[in-house]
Amino acid sequence: MATKSYIWNPTDYEQNSSAQQKFARDLIVKMGLQGNERVLDLGCGDGKVTAEIASFVSDGFVVGIDNSEAMINHARSRYPKNTFPNLEFRLANALQLPFNKEFTIVFSNSVLHWIQDHASVLHGISQSLCSGGKIFLQMGGRGCAINMLRVVEDITLSSKWRKYFIDFSFPYSFYGPEEYKDWLKDAGLEAKRVELISKDMTHSGLAGLAGWIRTTWFPYTQSVPQEMREQFITEIVETYVQDYPITEDGLTHLEMVRLEVEAEKL
Repeated sequence: MATKSYIWNPTDYEQNSSAQQKFARDLIVKMGLQGNERVLDLGCGDGKVTAEIASFVSDGFVVGIDNSEAMINHARSRYPKNTFPNLEFRLANALQLPFNKEFTIVFSNSVLHWIQDHASVLHGISQSLCSGGKIFLQMGGRGCAINMLRVVEDITLSSKWRKYFIDFSFPYSFYGPEEYKDWLKDAGLEAKRVELISKDMTHSGLAGLAGWIRTTWFPYTQSVPQEMREQFITEIVETYVQDYPITEDGLTHLEMVRLEVEAEKL
């Protein structure tokens, strides 16, 4: 889910988001689900993580929201109501949540760094939670993907590509615990755990790394003409592995920093 409109390919994303799914599973474990929770998945994407959460709350229900109509249609088709009766997908924007005290948990994985105004998002989350409800958020944090970002920045500043990035501004919001604790308090949420965690993101060879860039780095890839995007992505991937080579097991590695947030509604 991003506040700016990008063209998502749900099938391609589904096939190239195993790293995000791993991050989500780590966070799901920390929720300690009992089976009767009412969960809002904020930024559900293709729906696979949302469906996984639903499998843990057979006596509860899960609502996944995203502002990409393509993603929501894909999720509804992939996880239909007759097979997943406690699961629902809705088209909605994280900055304008339409809920009022409906959920015991709000979950979000690898989404909120697409949005600048987290304070407003947190107020909407607070409104969506019943008293004592909890939030579990994980997103890119301060220092995330710094090595890849250096490679991408160098390429976008090169003579070949810079004309496509003249008015470009950094698209992600990588925050830290300091500002987040203030925003939580202002939204009526009590911080339980707010921390930056380093994680090793891996992909299978050049193709896996290219698939991740193609399906998630839209602010950059969709700034260049469509007929040049594969060339642009290839240059990023090949430059990156020159500096950070593929390991003997065939994997590329990226140093990611994730901001994880646990809080409770007062």
